[in-house]
Amino acid sequence: MVYFSPSFIALAASLFWASPAAAHPGHDVAEERAERAAFLASDSYTGLEHCADTLKSRQADLISRRKAMVNNLRAKRGIVKRSFEDVLNTDHHSNASVTPDSPDDVIFAGNASCILQPETTEGPYWVSGEYVRQDITDGHPGVPLTFDVQVIDTTTCEPLPQVALEAWHCNTTGVYGGVVNGGNGNSADLSNINNTMFRGIQFSNDNGILQFDTTFPGHYTGRTTHIHVLAHINATVNAKNQTLTGGHISHVGQLFFDQKLINEAEAFEPYTANTQELLLNVDDGIFADEAANSDPVLNYVYLGDSVEDGVFAWVTVGIDPTSVIDPHAAASYGENGGVSNGNGGGFPGGPGGPRPSGSFPGGPRPSSTAAPAA
Repeated sequence: MVYFSPSFIALAASLFWASPAAAHPGHDVAEERAERAAFLASDSYTGLEHCADTLKSRQADLISRRKAMVNNLRAKRGIVKRSFEDVLNTDHHSNASVTPDSPDDVIFAGNASCILQPETTEGPYWVSGEYVRQDITDGHPGVPLTFDVQVIDTTTCEPLPQVALEAWHCNTTGVYGGVVNGGNGNSADLSNINNTMFRGIQFSNDNGILQFDTTFPGHYTGRTTHIHVLAHINATVNAKNQTLTGGHISHVGQLFFDQKLINEAEAFEPYTANTQELLLNVDDGIFADEAANSDPVLNYVYLGDSVEDGVFAWVTVGIDPTSVIDPHAAASYGENGGVSNGNGGGFPGGPGGPRPSGSFPGGPRPSSTAAPAA
């Protein structure tokens, strides 16, 4: 019998799942999967199974908060309160089966054993120097999406306050702001280096909860629909420009959506203008890796009669705050605008030019950096 080492199996799996049309140019999906497979096999990987009882004891408060948040969002958008009969079935592999007729406490509880996001490389389009802000749309269209993230310390099973969680995703047609690259929209549009759409940072409150207002992400060739997240520990806000300073990065991950929800969102404009191939969840190797060890899919409810009216979603992420990682940014954003770092995306050495006029793209900078009270 021939024996294959775990490292060889991980590498072979990564090569198997890497599509010839591998996402954006400069993004090596095989390399990313190999790095994450090595992490999952290391002593650094800690699940949240041992925290199940502690987390379950907090569910009543979380359920109450989420129900109140749904009602607030409906009122804000003028949507009449409705039953949960249209709530999408969440039959993710680590969740108990939920049906549209399930009671609120079952739907809103989500995964009782909680969710651990395995370490994930930052991908080709992380931009350092982003703003601390809750609304990251910059006025761009799409299905309204508000999502909560609760951050849990895997070493103590307690919520982690004051974690600065960074989130970024592509727009409805699969383009990331902040990077100029031949595989990222129109490479002749050098102004995209200054585009801050769908990027931002929020701090977790005392219950480890933070929130973003955005739109449902689009997709691009070689990857299923997803949102990137990155956790800063012990960082502070530069009051002059609402960016982060100090601290260290302890976690990078990706959040996913159920395939039915993706398909429904993709049926509306402007998602229908996206000409890139839609890769299904079942065919995405990075999704497969994360789903093999945790549940990386956001739980959610519709705010109205269909996805078009908006979605409220939530997920719990476990991190080790003592872990220190060194991700590589494709570009950085500073007082003089965006500048490519020659890593992943971006045009080599391309200056970004001045920041947009005014203090904050898409409106005034936020007066508060904290997440809404739980």
